[in-house]
Amino acid sequence: MTKLDETLTMLKDLTDAKGVPGNEKEPRDVMRKYIESYADEITTDNLGSLIAKKVGDENGPSIMVAGHLDEVGFMITQIDDKGFLRFQTVGGWWSQVMLAQRVTIVTSKGDITGVIGSKPPHILPAEARKKPVDIKDMFIDIGASSREEAQEWGVRPGDMVTPYFEFTVMNNEKMLLAKAWDNRIGCAIAIDVLKNLQGENHPNVVYGVGTVQEEVGLRGARTAATKIQPDIAFGVDVGIAGDTPGISEKEAQSKMGKGPQIILYDASMVSHKGLRDLVTDTADENNIPYQFDALPGGGTDSGAIHLTANGVPALSITIATRYIHSHAAMLHRDDYENAVKLITEVIKRLDRDTVNKVTFE
Repeated sequence: MTKLDETLTMLKDLTDAKGVPGNEKEPRDVMRKYIESYADEITTDNLGSLIAKKVGDENGPSIMVAGHLDEVGFMITQIDDKGFLRFQTVGGWWSQVMLAQRVTIVTSKGDITGVIGSKPPHILPAEARKKPVDIKDMFIDIGASSREEAQEWGVRPGDMVTPYFEFTVMNNEKMLLAKAWDNRIGCAIAIDVLKNLQGENHPNVVYGVGTVQEEVGLRGARTAATKIQPDIAFGVDVGIAGDTPGISEKEAQSKMGKGPQIILYDASMVSHKGLRDLVTDTADENNIPYQFDALPGGGTDSGAIHLTANGVPALSITIATRYIHSHAAMLHRDDYENAVKLITEVIKRLDRDTVNKVTFE
């Protein structure tokens, strides 16, 4: 097994943490542990988004770098009389990636292992076997024999359920496999940007933010941005990797390891042209690789942030990632490190005059 360095240890701790929308305490505590030594002040909004403030020039503009703490998962809604658990998805799931997968139910008495099940195909008609199982027909099996036994173990409706997966460094050690890259990688980027700014003169106030409830409607980004009132914002998240079999360049053209993605357009936002130009010019000057992408079927926290108050110039910078919204996703360490480097270099340039020029010209 690969020995984990300081960065990999942080990434493992972040992705191992369990936190679906509305239950982000565990990843928030991990993010706080890693970012607090780089921040002058740490607060939260009233929904639980973590806000780490680092002051360069207290009279300079406010810059928000936001990754979301939550991961897609499930919530227990019912326990049947035989001890099987019915559940609600929390965030977007594709039914084909769910069956027979191990999950963790987080109860007041501790974690319980379960597996997602359905009626076995052996007893289904031939036509039914050809169709994906509907999520509403799935259940979670925890090995209980009755509702009472499940309750004795601490299971209650409303309990959080997360995918179970072990953080893994692949044979190509740049390739990292884990649950919850969406979007603990964004939280890691926010941490490392503040770390990079230690001892640096930056002409602004930087906020590294772990937002809540992104997967159910960009909710924490809205409340955190209302509290911060940023002048400029970056939503950092995962994007689509277009380098697996069957994907054409027309569908998705980004490649893992070829640099962070600059999002031109998504369902939640048309990216701010002035900010986009500043970011790409900075990348070109510093020989930092990047890729362009558009996501007409998705959105990021930038979508909520840019509509805060009377508007915030915002840009989404994402990491090409395979198999998002499943138990295990894969990304490339170079893309993560180049995203940190790029955002750090941009922040060093964002004095009041530059922000005014980006915003109003």
